[in-house]
Amino acid sequence: MEKPLINKLAIIGVGLMGGSLALALREKGEVAEVVGIGRGLPNLEEAKALRIIDSYTQNIMEGVRGADVVIVATPVGSIVDIIAENQKHMKDGAIITDVGSVKGEIVEGVDRVLDDRLHFVGGHPIAGTEKSGASAAFPGLYRGSRCILTPTQKTDKAALDKVLRMWQAADADVIVMETKEHDKILAAISHLPHMVAYALVNTVDGVRDFEEGILKYSAGGFKDFTRIASSSPEMWRDICLMNRAAVIDMIDRFTAQLGDIRDMVEEGDNPGLLENFERSKQARDSL
Repeated sequence: MEKPLINKLAIIGVGLMGGSLALALREKGEVAEVVGIGRGLPNLEEAKALRIIDSYTQNIMEGVRGADVVIVATPVGSIVDIIAENQKHMKDGAIITDVGSVKGEIVEGVDRVLDDRLHFVGGHPIAGTEKSGASAAFPGLYRGSRCILTPTQKTDKAALDKVLRMWQAADADVIVMETKEHDKILAAISHLPHMVAYALVNTVDGVRDFEEGILKYSAGGFKDFTRIASSSPEMWRDICLMNRAAVIDMIDRFTAQLGDIRDMVEEGDNPGLLENFERSKQARDSL
């Protein structure tokens, strides 16, 4: 029997992202032991019952001891601090990676604090659902999706290769790019849609023109479009603040586009609206 890619894997934050990766690696026989680390005991107990992890602890220092790979799958605002506070308990040569949707601040922050005996590879799998917790995890989450790795000049080549092969084992298409490029792209394709979804739900929920709330009349279109507004508020607060420049840029661009549509509606611009909607349809259909 071939030796697995990872002997001992520690996951800090056993939810949709970390849990799904563990299940995918288990399915492929690429991990021998998985330790789950988290604050919520019921979630950790469920993760073990679902065979996502072999053991668990609420103590990060205990959980990372002896791990070959440590995955930090927590809200982006906490990643650097978690690594800084617990790295002394990791074994020499351990590889640390993350699944954060923002890379610039995280990679720069970790580079400043990381012990020379450890290796860090910034990572972001572009996959997910609005669900959270261990019960939301499933092995096929990353199948056919893209995972972006953001190494720097300091990144150990062997560590990068191992993290790349880990995501490939989960059936993800791995892409390597710079942090700034990543953050600009994700502000457009991920962060802006979440901001629009939150704003749309709050707009409709805030309509007080009638005696009753109108959200209950929402049908498939509204529910499908706003599904991501059910995502973790804590997570998306952190993402907005850590990628604020790129997020603000995309919100401004979106506001300009919406303003153009408003003007065309007000002016009764039939050809303009049709051209705008047709251009959008063609772009969406190309996906």
